[in-house]
Amino acid sequence: MTLAERDKAVIWHPYTQMKGALPNIPIVRGEGAHLFDQDGKKYIDAVSSWWVNIHGHAHPYIAEKVAEQLRVLEHVIFAGFTHEPAVLLAERLLPLLPGKQEKVFYSDNGSTAVEVAIKMCLQFWVNTTPAPRTKIIAFKDAYHGDTFGAMSVSGRSIFTDPFKSLLFDVEFIDLPNAQNIEQLKFKINYLSNEVACFIFEPRVLGAGGMLMYKAEYLDQLLSTCQNHGILTIADEVMTGFGRTGTFFSCEVLNNEPDLFCLSKGLTGGTMPLGITTCNRKIFEAFLSDDKLKTLYHGHSFTANPVSIAASLASLDILLNPRTIENIQRISEKHSVFARTITGHPKLKDVRQTGTILAMEWETGGNTSYLSELRNNLYLFFLEKGIILRPLGNILYILPPYVISNQDLDYIYETIHQALKDL
Repeated sequence: MTLAERDKAVIWHPYTQMKGALPNIPIVRGEGAHLFDQDGKKYIDAVSSWWVNIHGHAHPYIAEKVAEQLRVLEHVIFAGFTHEPAVLLAERLLPLLPGKQEKVFYSDNGSTAVEVAIKMCLQFWVNTTPAPRTKIIAFKDAYHGDTFGAMSVSGRSIFTDPFKSLLFDVEFIDLPNAQNIEQLKFKINYLSNEVACFIFEPRVLGAGGMLMYKAEYLDQLLSTCQNHGILTIADEVMTGFGRTGTFFSCEVLNNEPDLFCLSKGLTGGTMPLGITTCNRKIFEAFLSDDKLKTLYHGHSFTANPVSIAASLASLDILLNPRTIENIQRISEKHSVFARTITGHPKLKDVRQTGTILAMEWETGGNTSYLSELRNNLYLFFLEKGIILRPLGNILYILPPYVISNQDLDYIYETIHQALKDL
């Protein structure tokens, strides 16, 4: 049996209707921005393998640091114990975050980082007031993960439909713009005494379709929330670590979120790790002689030393001037290319923030994740040796920072061809 046949016999893949699914492509190795299948075909990983692989595949420096850690300590229970990598990463990461973040809580992935943040905010009010606030505000097209709390604060969609009766109520609002900002602030003011927190993806909503909005309007929402004591959670799982052109997307804001959620690029795409950070106000609400005010949350692999070793290595690479130059280079090339396709009759919109470039195809109203256009685009680029995984009618490029100009130009040329042929 081939590897694809063996896979089909025993594996259930994510976001995939397994009946009639195309055979999965066996990947045998990675190098830089490229993946290679068992037949030797090379693919450009233009979506960073679900946005995690920021430094390229099989990075030798990260591999070296992970191997070193494996020979010293692979894991230890993190309740009652600690270790050097966990402390060092927190010491290095907190000063890089916007604002006055003071504590790191480790978990396993982006969804769990969000779960932790939501629980911190809700319990904050339980711990500090006899009439706790319970409402949460989020954006209508948000995506914060697939666990139940994360689904609840995500926009309702085909991903959440089977579970809608089990999700807790959330006040969803539109993305802010010049036309609706006053209305959104009015709604927050009206609900203020009930709202525990506001969770948001800063400046770019990823899985919602790479939807982009201006920092100035987010700033106004944060200011309104903070005026009423509403806690604010920045979900930088996708936008963090250089994706939007700055180290963190919230750097361009005047107001400081109370909590941050981090994952994906955190380990350079090497292995799972999640982080939730918070400021002093959040942390001190849990300091008490009353044991019931403890945050009773944890994971078996909390603060895994091997994952953290990958994160420390990734941070070294990310802070290297060469990486910063690459982020700027990709951003500039995206911007130049975007101008060449803006206004194309097959495209409804072209938008870019940093290394993220999105093209919204005109579909006559059918923008479903399940649309035929999505499949046609995916297979068209796959045949050309480019991995692009459209979100319905949204084609986007979100490459590793090591991608070459030659590879970028080939992707751009292939997009021009798709606009001509499809």
